[in-house]
Amino acid sequence: MTHPMIGKVLQARYQIVQSLGAGVFGQTYIAVDIEYPENPKCVVKQLKVNNMHPSYLDDLRLRFLTETETLKRLGRHRQIPELIACFEENERFYLVQEFIEGHPLTEELPIHKKCGKIWSETEVIEFLEDVLGILDFVHSQGVIHCDIKPENLIRRAFDDKLVLIDFGSIQPVDFGEDTELPIHSVPVTSLGYIPPEQFIGQTQPNSDIYSLGIIAIQALTGLSPLEFKLDPYTNEIIWHSPHIAVNDYLAAILSQMIRYDYQDRFQSASEVLHILQEMLWETDVPSIQEVEGSLLVEQPATASRLPENYKSPKSPPLITGMKVGIATNSVLLGLGMYSVFTNSPAYSEKETLYQATEEYQAGDLKEAIALVKSIPSDSKIYPEAQATADEWQEQWQIAAKNYQLLETAASAGRWSDVLRIAANVPDILYWQSKTDKLVEEARNQVEAQTQDLLAKAYESANKKDFSGAIEYLRQVPINSSAGAIVQQKLAEYDQKQKIRATYFLQKAYNKASLGEFDDAMQFLRKVPKNTPVYVQAQMKLNEYTQKQRLRSQSSKVALSRSNSAPKKSRSDSRYF
Repeated sequence: MTHPMIGKVLQARYQIVQSLGAGVFGQTYIAVDIEYPENPKCVVKQLKVNNMHPSYLDDLRLRFLTETETLKRLGRHRQIPELIACFEENERFYLVQEFIEGHPLTEELPIHKKCGKIWSETEVIEFLEDVLGILDFVHSQGVIHCDIKPENLIRRAFDDKLVLIDFGSIQPVDFGEDTELPIHSVPVTSLGYIPPEQFIGQTQPNSDIYSLGIIAIQALTGLSPLEFKLDPYTNEIIWHSPHIAVNDYLAAILSQMIRYDYQDRFQSASEVLHILQEMLWETDVPSIQEVEGSLLVEQPATASRLPENYKSPKSPPLITGMKVGIATNSVLLGLGMYSVFTNSPAYSEKETLYQATEEYQAGDLKEAIALVKSIPSDSKIYPEAQATADEWQEQWQIAAKNYQLLETAASAGRWSDVLRIAANVPDILYWQSKTDKLVEEARNQVEAQTQDLLAKAYESANKKDFSGAIEYLRQVPINSSAGAIVQQKLAEYDQKQKIRATYFLQKAYNKASLGEFDDAMQFLRKVPKNTPVYVQAQMKLNEYTQKQRLRSQSSKVALSRSNSAPKKSRSDSRYF
């Protein structure tokens, strides 16, 4: 039976030629653009309308405006379909998007009838890097895709790049609705890819990372997601076994991507990308035996006497835990790493330099310099020691100056400045311990101020006063721990304010078309100043004010004429 929409032309331009099926949020079709001679294909999405009540349609219209603005931003990425048009026709809402020529990822996975080949590690890593790059952009725009699955990843024909489609399920990163996702409303093709938290309305950005990890494991194992076994005690997916050809690095990364509790997973796409790059670097590092020449490394007995707060450079915890057979031995001296070769200086001279380092970190610069100067000029470490002493004196002066600025800022209650200046204090234990006390107080003060401003911003946003909410957010100190949330909320409220302004303008047009200029002007006065449609709203406000004035004048003239017309006297009326 032919679908009733096949052959229909929307906006006198987009002719429906094929139905792609229905989802939770609406129906999707392939159409051709009959305005162009070559009739290029496009994708048309019809938003589901559950009832035709005016208030429901108004809410749906606002949601439609929100989604189209989001899709416009997302479409700037070359691996996301571009939004071509959006419109309302016969109280139905439509989106027109770029059609991607290619095939879905399902055709490449080993469970598909056309492909029986298990993916290699290289193929899986290339796949992850490709899609994680897209997700990093999507999440940076403040939205979560919510339906990452093979059907929604299209291998584009002309460049073999993966394209992420079907943003019908997108949600804002910090969306306020705790709506559960009923299992019966989830498409069968999405089952197994959706993480646990999404079913209870607690979707997170790393929910998309979970789904991506499932696809990668599917490619390595040949199993569908619903075939994976679960640990009955932890609910974690059991997938890694000896017969699966995957190194421990990649296995650990994939397991981290699909942890049952979203708090235990990677928290961002960029974090996973970084770990993958670390893994590739680590596996390319030659072993110690492959290093050309012989390197005899001596570990001094006084290494434990380095400052207690000294921290050597570290790889990310996950990579550190997976290192196998990579060994490095070095002596850490003051500000840098110093490899000791067979021609190392006498032990007593090294000991002197370590003692100097201890004095310097403890706060006795004078004694530290004296110890360094006691090292003989013919010593192998003399040049290095003298350079270190010069560096110490320079860093000490910088630390003393910055600490004085810190005290001044703290006395004046400029807590944000305290945090900013503290970052410039050199890493000297003596000065850091003094700085830490002021920093702790500053953080407490800044966080208290931040929480107060955030509370006011959320309260204003709940009242739909997005201008007020934005003003409060802009007062939040830039170095507070809520910096990321503030930037995200600023973008969210700015977008909502623009959409709300557009909504008010449209309502004003509707009222004016009915001749209800007073109501139209009330909507126009609600349009905030710092929105793109404000100038247009002011022009319409002047226009409707003038029309209302002319109408009032006409009414007064008509009333005046009616009152001035000759009237029959009561005495005369009896003759009629």
